[in-house]
Amino acid sequence: MNRRRRYTVPLPGAAPLELGGRTLVMGIVNVTPDSFSDGGRCLDPGRAVAHALELEAAGADLLDVGGESTRPGAGALPADEELARVVPVLRRLMGQVRAPVSIDTYKARVARAALDLGVTMVNDVSGLLYEPALAEVVASRGAALVLMHNRGRSREMYQDAEYGDIGREVAAELEDRIAVAAGAGIERTQIIVDPGLGFAKRAAHSYAALASIGDLVSLDRPILVGPSRKSFLAADDDAGPADREWETAAAVTAAVLDGAHIVRVHQVAQLVRVVRVADRIQTHRAEVDASRTEAVS
Repeated sequence: MNRRRRYTVPLPGAAPLELGGRTLVMGIVNVTPDSFSDGGRCLDPGRAVAHALELEAAGADLLDVGGESTRPGAGALPADEELARVVPVLRRLMGQVRAPVSIDTYKARVARAALDLGVTMVNDVSGLLYEPALAEVVASRGAALVLMHNRGRSREMYQDAEYGDIGREVAAELEDRIAVAAGAGIERTQIIVDPGLGFAKRAAHSYAALASIGDLVSLDRPILVGPSRKSFLAADDDAGPADREWETAAAVTAAVLDGAHIVRVHQVAQLVRVVRVADRIQTHRAEVDASRTEAVS
């Protein structure tokens, strides 16, 4: 049985996202000096724009631009500094790409500026926990919103990494965040959920959350999963984040087969190919299940 429901997510001033057919690939553009994976590579606006264009050419369906590292242990970045990083990139990028652009931020000021420049989605790693005012910005603009599961700030997030049944707890806490968003005027159709692999989760928790993506189906919202290069994937002989592409491919495949609508990745060209194979497996799984059901009846 195909585990993905179909959804239409409206985007302000653009065609809506149609989710539930093929899996969409979101390419990551880190405009930071200290990202865990590629910090400093795209700090220059020209390089960041060139990288975004490369990701789109490689098959990215969405682009996620972020100016603050939220890796474990990272400190908070002032909004003025985050704006100074992302606004020059967005000013150059918007109009050059066909793919919808997301701003990876939890700050209302940053989101407002990005939406003013034509961004259509806000990717909030805090699930509206850090800045509740962000909900009002999203509601007033009709932007899509990714609510990611998280607990605590990056600097001390592992202090809250205590779970019994992680799949059910993540789903329940995301349902609470959806309720907060709805209370601020955000339509449920605007919301995408993310289990937050690596955030307030030790390695075993992240694997368990990845294995429990099916629990998020109860939320009746599209699912985004971002395992790319994260530390929970590290092998014993790990040489750093860029050495985790095979492990990322395995995690992405598992996410697609368990119902993810969008995967967020660094290496778009390679992982688009991985996703297409996983999509074909999903299609054939649905056909096999349908034929067996028909035979029984």
